[in-house]
Amino acid sequence: MTPSGRRLRSAAWFEGEGLRAFSHNARMRQLGLNAQEHLGKPVIAILNTWSGINPCHMHLRERAQQVERGVWQAGGYPVEFPVSTLSETYQKPTPMLYRNMLSMEVEEILRSYPVDGAVLMGGCDKTTPALLMGAASAGLPAIFVPAGPMLRGNWRGQRLASGTDMWRFWDEKRAGTITDADWAEIQSGLARSPGTCMTMGTASTMTAAAEALGLTLPGASSIPAVDSAHHRMAAAAGLRVVEMVGEGLAIGDVLSREAYEDAVRTVLALGGSTNSCIHLIAMAGRSGIPLSLTDFDRLSREVPVLASVQPAGEHLMEDFHYAGGLRGLLSRLRDTLHLDRTTVTGRTFGEDLDGAEVHDPSVIRPLDDPISPEGGLAVLRGNLAPDGAVIKYVAADPALCKHTGPAVVFHGYEDLRARIDSPSLEVAEDSVIVLAGGGPKGGPGMPEYGMLPIPDKLLRRGVRDMVRVSDARMSGTSYGACVLHVAPEAHVGGPLALVRDGDLVTLDVEARVLRVELPDEELDRRRAAWVPPAPTFERGYGALYYEHITQANEGCDFEFLARPGTTPDPNAR
Repeated sequence: MTPSGRRLRSAAWFEGEGLRAFSHNARMRQLGLNAQEHLGKPVIAILNTWSGINPCHMHLRERAQQVERGVWQAGGYPVEFPVSTLSETYQKPTPMLYRNMLSMEVEEILRSYPVDGAVLMGGCDKTTPALLMGAASAGLPAIFVPAGPMLRGNWRGQRLASGTDMWRFWDEKRAGTITDADWAEIQSGLARSPGTCMTMGTASTMTAAAEALGLTLPGASSIPAVDSAHHRMAAAAGLRVVEMVGEGLAIGDVLSREAYEDAVRTVLALGGSTNSCIHLIAMAGRSGIPLSLTDFDRLSREVPVLASVQPAGEHLMEDFHYAGGLRGLLSRLRDTLHLDRTTVTGRTFGEDLDGAEVHDPSVIRPLDDPISPEGGLAVLRGNLAPDGAVIKYVAADPALCKHTGPAVVFHGYEDLRARIDSPSLEVAEDSVIVLAGGGPKGGPGMPEYGMLPIPDKLLRRGVRDMVRVSDARMSGTSYGACVLHVAPEAHVGGPLALVRDGDLVTLDVEARVLRVELPDEELDRRRAAWVPPAPTFERGYGALYYEHITQANEGCDFEFLARPGTTPDPNAR
């Protein structure tokens, strides 16, 4: 029983005189535990995405010890569970292919073991939504501990931004403006500590969204990974989740419609990653709450971009944290937020924001001097994207936000790699580069191919941005006039599969339009001649993925995980 008199879920495993309870307690003795160490105490699962090949999470093994410290101090019993690590750097073809697998693992661990509450530890791009999706489906008390951003990079007196500067200097190397020796030095200075990318990429965007949802301790999302405040936050999260179990405060009590709307507002004010559209839609689906691209676009018209953090601004996450962090930014938006909703603290969202201040207005801009008067993302529709596409236009050349040009089409990433730098490629500065076949099924897994490379010969002429259109994603650290997530994707017969070289493609961000300048009759004729590609996978997890994945505008979740319904209690039989 908890101090408030609630029966612990784990009691179904450990209490009673039957053979099962005897067996369960005997095995706890095998683990070296005396009865007083665990009986009657909330069992807290620490779901840790640490691994030896995920540099973003290389410190989480140590942080798990600090979480355990907090759990013990609060009178709980901590149990660490290693769960899948989704390394953005190393996992191919993309960790997005495995986001739903981790979410399934989280859900089933929390359901099948004697667990009363959970601490979710992650931060690298796909781990945050995967952990939260699984926890939302399981429905127990849960709190999120974000991995935190790494320290800023350094090279010859310049600050380096992971991802963003990698792409920038790669173009300069291809253009011949930096040497191989320069490139090697940049490689050594780009990522200098544990933690996620220190730009406003997908990692920082999604951990900020988690804080805005009310699933972290206030201020947790931007603490640098190596700051001692990160140690203290981890211990405090372990202590707090035990209290949540006692209060009966479950994750479903926090994840309301209002919470998701505030998370979208937060992403937009941060100039956050386009990937957030997919992840938040999927997360809301697990909460039984409808959220769509229409909501993103509606709120984008209302919310200014206030965070001057790369790639949409000038600064890095260290600067953002010490300028006031997310609490400081949200204090600027306070009048537009749902302040009465509950967070994992047990207080209201408004109470969590009390006392928040901005300490550097050059990093977190005031409302009357924003980076952009509207949110950094736009949702486009038209005959090329009937179900929507997205663009992070604040990270693009403004001159390209209204543009019509002839298409240069690539069918699949291998085709792109083989031909993009060919001297014979017919491409000009006003061309629109199109990649078809990078979506959820076609990628497979919707890889981050969407920051399509600019051909070498144009780079050498000084071209640094072009309109690029694909059904793929791109890294949140990327930049440029890249239209992404075109839905439905080419692999299932979406209009992107029908575009040919020379077709005129129009992008108009202000009008929210993406179209190919062809009559419906011509598109119908091409569609009738289109031949569906063979399935990407024939067996295994890939086949499960291929048969059940939804499109980008639906969150790329498995339809059987997003659907409503009940799951039997594992102790019911």
